[in-house]
Amino acid sequence: MTEQMTGAQALVRALEHVGVDTVFGIPGGAILPAYDPLYDSVKVRHVLVRHEQGAGHAAQGYAQATGKVGVCMATSGPGATNLVTPIADAYMDSVPLVAITGQVASGAIGTDAFQEADISGITMPITKHNFLITHADDIPRTILEAFHIASTGRPGPVLVDISKDALQATTTFPNWPPAMQLPGYRPVTRPHSKQIREAAKLIVESKRPVLYVGGGVHKAGAAPQLLEFAELTGIPVVTTLMARGTFPDSHPQHMGMPGMHGSVSAVGALQKSDLIIGLGVRFDDRVTGELSSFAPFAKVVHADIDPAEISKNRHADVPIVGDCKEVIAELVAAVRAEERKGDYAEWWNLLSGYKATYPLGYDEFEDGSLAPQYVMERLGAIVGPDALYTAGVGQHQMWAAQFIGYEKPGTFINSGGAGTMGFAVPAAMGAKMGRPDAVVWAIDGDGCFQMTNQELATCALEGVPIKVAVINNGNLGMVRQWQTLFYNERYSNTDLQTVRRIPDFVKLAEAYGCVGLRCERPEDVDATIKKAMEINDVPVVIDFVVHQDAMVWPMVAAGTSNDDIKYARDMAPVWDSEE
Repeated sequence: MTEQMTGAQALVRALEHVGVDTVFGIPGGAILPAYDPLYDSVKVRHVLVRHEQGAGHAAQGYAQATGKVGVCMATSGPGATNLVTPIADAYMDSVPLVAITGQVASGAIGTDAFQEADISGITMPITKHNFLITHADDIPRTILEAFHIASTGRPGPVLVDISKDALQATTTFPNWPPAMQLPGYRPVTRPHSKQIREAAKLIVESKRPVLYVGGGVHKAGAAPQLLEFAELTGIPVVTTLMARGTFPDSHPQHMGMPGMHGSVSAVGALQKSDLIIGLGVRFDDRVTGELSSFAPFAKVVHADIDPAEISKNRHADVPIVGDCKEVIAELVAAVRAEERKGDYAEWWNLLSGYKATYPLGYDEFEDGSLAPQYVMERLGAIVGPDALYTAGVGQHQMWAAQFIGYEKPGTFINSGGAGTMGFAVPAAMGAKMGRPDAVVWAIDGDGCFQMTNQELATCALEGVPIKVAVINNGNLGMVRQWQTLFYNERYSNTDLQTVRRIPDFVKLAEAYGCVGLRCERPEDVDATIKKAMEINDVPVVIDFVVHQDAMVWPMVAAGTSNDDIKYARDMAPVWDSEE
């Protein structure tokens, strides 16, 4: 039976029907009609954030921690444009997100009305799809379609912009679910069997293969299949920034993370390979370095659910379009059907040599100041592999990726493609709300932390006891590292003065209703982390004051070849292309 209600009531009812339990947002004029029925919902919890960017990143953290679609809400104009950064971030990292925005009344669209912005046009390049609704009758069906698009195929963000008069108008709520009208949307999940057979042939014929594993494997829930495939074939594995934990760090076949700050063994595995099996990856510039010199001897098998990614950056000799779980399962069967098995003994000798000669390491400082890498090591050891870790972007992100051991899929949540400063704290909040029983640590830099730390107030008021490790070197650390290496140590506008306690992060945490701690000496690291772990009723912020000149190594400078990878600052490249 149909029921009469307003468009706003239909919106909330539709959200309830698609299984939404949490919405992050801030009310305002154009979206206000939706907040009235939301007040009465017993199924949907609204979290009042302090900035719309925080709402978007919280929705991302929730989505990544739970596997469900994250939801954020904002009003028109500046409210909507403040969501642009998290929408772009979700688009780059394939995070399922639905952003609901209010719009001025339909008759005022295009008149430069108060708080009007063409958010549909603004976000068109950074969404999987977006909708502008001007009729109340379209709201339930569009919400269903938005969630379907966001969560199927390659996940991603969908924007639903609703005019104020559509929210206020009377409509009838249809029998659920309404029929979707998406005639052109048919994501492919099953791979072509011929391509699978071709890939299996290349795998057994190759002498130096490598499994190049990206975030698409985790998104597909294919970690068990990946482990089976790797152990069946004996092929070395590298996991990208977005795939940390999808294959266990402790596994003997794991070579580490590839890329600009990847391990020598992982970069070498790609660069010296004769076959790359790319699974759920983009062959992005941070992994390939100078594209023309990337893996010059390798044929490529590239599997991805998004056909637009295949051969976009690197030509695929065997392109496979499909869901990674199904692709890997079929590759397992195809390799088993082959009458021979690959012989990789010499290959393993080379890579084992790289791993033994160039392990991840760091310098300790003569003045006794704290090495940030040591903080990461101890955090991972004390907190353990069951926790969720979020990170923003910069040196702290790389140290977290390098020095915390990840054994389980989805335990490292960070901003990969967009590289968004300010991601960590709100993402941790969303992750903790999605997984309240999990221990959640936000690993942040002193620069990133100052962009979104106001969400600590949200955490304190909503009872979300995240833990924040601020790696405080007093600088925009990654930019300073580049100024050290490439700009003759001319430190233009990177000194944040935070080691002088401007602001004092401990007092700031206390002002937000959190517990603030400070650690400045290596001998105090363990005790400080353990103290934070004992506090579970309020958020905790630790100000780790570290050496200002700690650097991230290894490093491949932007735009250069992976052959030019350096293990430390004053060291020649580890190998050359003729090796």
